[in-house]
Order: sequence, then C-alpha cells, then structure tokens
Amino acid sequence: MSQLAQWRKQNWVRIGTDGSIKGPCGTSKDKKTPDRCLPISKALSLTKAERASTARKKKAAGARGQTVVSNTPKAKVKTK
Repeated sequence: MSQLAQWRKQNWVRIGTDGSIKGPCGTSKDKKTPDRCLPISKALSLTKAERASTARKKKAAGARGQTVVSNTPKAKVKTK
C-alpha cells in the first residue's frame, strides 16, 4: 500500500487552540494560520491540554510566517 493510501486511512482531524477536535483536516477557514491536523487515533490519545499545546504552537509559528511546524514531543506522529 502506498504512503498516501496509508495516510488517508488514518482519518486526520483538525485541532483547535482550545484542544477540541474541530472536524476533518483541511476544512479550516483561516488559510494564513491553519489549525493543527493529527490522525484521529493520535488526537484521542492526547489530553485536551496536550492537543491545545500543539495547536497553539502551530498557530504562533504560522503568525510568524512559518509553514512547516513540528509537533510537540507528545503529539509526534510515528510512521512505520
């Protein structure tokens, strides 16, 4: 199976700065500083505070003009 097919099977969701799951990834209205996206399994394994932390990190870096922002250590997505 290709990596794209594996990625699609993971069901990625958007994470808001308050730590809540906002919906499917790619549906953010804010194109300048988009929300953090994580696979649903990873998002549910984190506490609300951990999800909020990684989302705030993404928003803050996006406001500075960065487009690629790494996750916090607990939110890192491992690949096989």
